[in-house]
Amino acid sequence: MGLRSLMHTPPETAATSKASPANPETDGGQDTLAVSTRPPAEWDNVRYVPFEDREIYLLGTAHVSRESVQEVGRLIQSVEPDSVCVELCPARYDSLMRRDDWKKMDVFRVIKENKAFFVLVQLIMSSFYRKIGEKLGVQPGAEMAEGIRQAEQIGAELMLADRDVNVTLKRVWGYLSLWQKLKLLFQLLASLFVPDKIESEDIEQLKDKDQLEVLLEGVAKSFPQIKTRLIDERDVYLAQKIREAPGRKIVAVVGAGHLPGILSHLQQDSDLSPLEAIPPRPWWPKLLKWGIPLLIIGLIIYGFFHGGAAHSLESISIWVLVNGVFSALAVSLALAHPLTIASAFVAAPLTSLNPSIAAGWVAGLVQAWTKKPTVADLEALPQAMTSVRGFWLNPVSRILLVVVLANLGSSVGTFLAGSWIAARFF
Repeated sequence: MGLRSLMHTPPETAATSKASPANPETDGGQDTLAVSTRPPAEWDNVRYVPFEDREIYLLGTAHVSRESVQEVGRLIQSVEPDSVCVELCPARYDSLMRRDDWKKMDVFRVIKENKAFFVLVQLIMSSFYRKIGEKLGVQPGAEMAEGIRQAEQIGAELMLADRDVNVTLKRVWGYLSLWQKLKLLFQLLASLFVPDKIESEDIEQLKDKDQLEVLLEGVAKSFPQIKTRLIDERDVYLAQKIREAPGRKIVAVVGAGHLPGILSHLQQDSDLSPLEAIPPRPWWPKLLKWGIPLLIIGLIIYGFFHGGAAHSLESISIWVLVNGVFSALAVSLALAHPLTIASAFVAAPLTSLNPSIAAGWVAGLVQAWTKKPTVADLEALPQAMTSVRGFWLNPVSRILLVVVLANLGSSVGTFLAGSWIAARFF
């Protein structure tokens, strides 16, 4: 009860701290919030913020850390806040609290709705921290689960303060060029290879970085716009949601890497609608999507009248073989079923001329038909994603991989075959 009485009054250091003078070069001219620079010793990762007539406690955590889990419980029990904000969106909340939902995934629906890539990305993201968590005996997201549990225990309002993960991924993806998208994909696949020797001290270093930022660190360095969508926008989003939390005392559990950004935005009211908007698709991919098939068909017809039937047949052979071979080879990398490889070979030349159907859809559906995932496969999926062997051999992840690789192979084949056919006229 002594701690409760202590926390009912803001810590002395926070009560006596003063706002730093505005610095247009660092904060855009906004007054800096008064923040305790010396929280109690046991709360080294807490930032106490007296805001208007409320008290906000920002706790920076590592996403896989026993210490962070303990800090969450200790702070919430001590403060007994009216609201607890956690760095989760509804989708990630469901994933954390209902880990068995993988068993209900409809793979056929994922393929038909063209969500294979995003599901694959989310699986890779979760596997990255799961592998580290297994080495340290801590479940990924345990500190967020502890925040949820503590909020329920004391009857506090729970706020899911993060932006929807699918919106974040689509905003990251939508503002990348084709080359950047390929580089991002390779970075995600590379994350499956995590060093065997990982110590608790190494994990504590992750407190300075966001979970997604760690995963995409190499790409984020090369392309700053990724950090903008991945980190900076979510700093604004989290700060606004924390501002909107009801009650006089608020505890926010967030990744430590978000603390500076949240502190810089807490003072200003932000419109979140621009940050929730899915970027519009540029016009040129649609033009290429339909223009290339029309150009290829036009070249084949043109070759028939000016080079004869033999010329057109050669162009058709080039289109079928190059497109089909590259898609089939790409699918083979996933150790797909022979029928799947054959379907990729047949489908790629046809689907490349009909943009409303993707080669990956056909190959993925055939793979799902030849090796229909069982409940056991779905149950084993989270564990399978923690190793390269498991990722490649699990029927569910293999289907998703087939979809992505078939589309990638078909795209490469389309470019090469189209260039070859066009070059024959010069």
